[in-house]
Amino acid sequence: QVQLVESGGGLVQAGGSLRLSCAASGRTFTTYAMGWFRQAPGKEREFVATTKWIGGSTYDAYYADPAKGRFTISRDNAKNAVYLQMSTLKPEDTAVYYCAAAPRGAGIFLVADSQYDYWGQGTQVTVSS
Repeated sequence: QVQLVESGGGLVQAGGSLRLSCAASGRTFTTYAMGWFRQAPGKEREFVATTKWIGGSTYDAYYADPAKGRFTISRDNAKNAVYLQMSTLKPEDTAVYYCAAAPRGAGIFLVADSQYDYWGQGTQVTVSS
């Protein structure tokens, strides 16, 4: 059974940083696409960042415009984990952040939530002004 568990959320002041973690279990995720999405109150869930498998242990990353230059997605296959390092946080980054996984890890970047098969329960990030 696939399970994704996020952690690392919390309350931070604007300009601060947080590192979100997602621990995956139930299978080997080496060739999976792993992504982060977020959902703010009253808004639809939106894409934040994703990785696709290039081959071997090489991945490429893609970011939504609001995340470019401030967020970094990374993976540790030995730990079956994916991370989202967030810096220069803004109040508009406040949301529940979700980790997602899809077995179609190669090819195009997966940016729609409908393209992912597995989801975590989410972790709250609150950025105060």
